[in-house]
Amino acid sequence: MSRLAARRILLGITGGIAAYKCCELVRQLRREGAEVQVLMTPAAAAFVTPLSLQAVSGRPVRTDLLDPSAEAAMGHIELARWGEVLLVAPASADALARLAQGHANDLLSTCYLAFDGPKFLAPAMNQAMWRAPATGRNVAQLEADGATVLGPASGSQACGDEGPGRMIEPADLVQALEAWATARGDSSPSPWAGRHVVITAGPTREALDPVRYLTNKSSGQQGFALAEAAVAAGARVTLITGPVSLPTPAGVTRIDVEAAQDMLTAAEAACADADLCVAVAAVADYRVAEVATQKLKRQDGVPLTLTLVPNPDIIATLAAQRGSRARPVLVAFAAETENVLAHARSKRSKKGVDFVVANDVSRADIGFNSEENCVTVLGPSGETALPKMSKRALSTQLLQEFASALTP
Repeated sequence: MSRLAARRILLGITGGIAAYKCCELVRQLRREGAEVQVLMTPAAAAFVTPLSLQAVSGRPVRTDLLDPSAEAAMGHIELARWGEVLLVAPASADALARLAQGHANDLLSTCYLAFDGPKFLAPAMNQAMWRAPATGRNVAQLEADGATVLGPASGSQACGDEGPGRMIEPADLVQALEAWATARGDSSPSPWAGRHVVITAGPTREALDPVRYLTNKSSGQQGFALAEAAVAAGARVTLITGPVSLPTPAGVTRIDVEAAQDMLTAAEAACADADLCVAVAAVADYRVAEVATQKLKRQDGVPLTLTLVPNPDIIATLAAQRGSRARPVLVAFAAETENVLAHARSKRSKKGVDFVVANDVSRADIGFNSEENCVTVLGPSGETALPKMSKRALSTQLLQEFASALTP
């Protein structure tokens, strides 16, 4: 499991050409399972747009000190309490000066003052500005105050100069944060190393005729995020997915299916040696009794009546086949629109699974096609409510919950 999994990182971006690298930095941090909240100065927004960073971070970018929408209009306090580590990248010469002197006239500098956790600074400026005595004094003061300065690197600069002052690369910044997490004792062996994890994802399609089908709104994002997190945790992952447009996560064995019966067949085969099976897919509960061999023609004024029959219950079937054996650990997702916990408790009992992950898909902010999710995990040790977070970070948290049921 990544050492940055589920870590809450505040990323402060100041004005400088290196700000364009922050989209890639955020992408790499999220790939490691971190939650990233971006803070931008007004000057930073001249180099990279808040909208771009919101897209890659999955969270609204914060830019204003006096934001009426922030908690009690004290957003800097809220953010300082939320973050576990603060990284300012790029840290311009002006930003270093203001932070060294304790200025608090924008959101980033105020949050920096209020934050009492580890602080990292990645300077980026012209080589002459970096060599200036004033910059040296500011950096020395910041280090004396406990901040860690990362870089800068040397090389060609946007202005055409050569020398020190380049912001170090995003991969190096990620590595520095991983080292911080390791120093905190977060590098214990992953319980998923070498384990086989099977995940179903996306919708199914149940044909009505050669051109029409029944389906649902599932995007597959949560299942794919879980597959990505499981690979990062060291697992061998088989992802059985219905029709989605998502790319296959690196290191994942993908099996594409259409209908519920196809998904069941693939899941039965994959689970023969699995340690964990997570049924994230939104499987159609019904299919038509008989698929038309030709396109159904509309008849004006005549209703179309379809006879539907139940589809196989994939996770319940796997539970019945497992019997009294401890493997694989079985997890069902419960996407509900009302009485969420009541339905989830009933589902766990009826299906004979170890865990049920319940979420309210009627909420627009965490429902189908959302970048974030908020769930309650019902398991052998009780119920755990997990806060709203990105689906990638949530996946890491879920694996931690499921690991409690693993057998040697």
